Amino acid sequence: MPQLLYLYGIFPAPGPEELEVQGLDKQPISTHTIGSFVFLYSVAQQERYLASRKNLLGHERVLEAAMQAGYRTLLPLQFGLIITTWDRVVEELINPRGEALKRLFVKLDGHREVSVKVLWEPDAELNQLMAENAGLRSQRDQLEGKQLSMEQVVTIGQAIEEAMGDRKDEVIKAFRQRLNSFAVDVIENDPLTDAMIYNTAYLIPWEGEAEFSQEIEALDEQFEDRLRIRYNNFTAPYNFAQPDQLE
Repeated sequence: MPQLLYLYGIFPAPGPEELEVQGLDKQPISTHTIGSFVFLYSVAQQERYLASRKNLLGHERVLEAAMQAGYRTLLPLQFGLIITTWDRVVEELINPRGEALKRLFVKLDGHREVSVKVLWEPDAELNQLMAENAGLRSQRDQLEGKQLSMEQVVTIGQAIEEAMGDRKDEVIKAFRQRLNSFAVDVIENDPLTDAMIYNTAYLIPWEGEAEFSQEIEALDEQFEDRLRIRYNNFTAPYNFAQPDQLE
């Protein structure tokens, strides 16, 4: 059976050297150069790796170790990519997309991906809406204790939904206005939960992170206890190395 190789990411040559980190299954990390591309890999001990928390963190830990060692320009590969021959990489990636990969390296050079996820408490937000919106509160109170028709239920429901949507848009607008100007690229992803209202990745200059972080703190103060902000300032640029960006 041919040796299985697990791939982590791609770097511009000369690439990382002697990283002080182990790969999946505690295997040593090696590099393989194909032209101007350097691949980070380890020998796979399994034919397929489950996307468990341990394995996902192990994959990410290798890339973060490279970044911390100063090799900041990289294209992270999707978790679970295993090959048996480098010819497959050449045929399926380097030959058809080599020039696009080089352009993506240029875009990522000197930049880092950071992510911002914003969550709120829907029930608390609804209660606050009713406390602040006298017209909507009056409309709701007039219907209390009455047998409502389907039309009345739909009408009040739509009014509340629209008002909640306006509150959500107010928050999102504030984040866009404060943060987007710091980034050379912004990708807004779908929320991951019902409580999440904003899920966005930013590509910012490496040296601009401190100022970006200050803006996050200012937003946190602006909205006080209404929001929970999850800010990740150190991650491989997954959002900016997607296949649709290589076309």
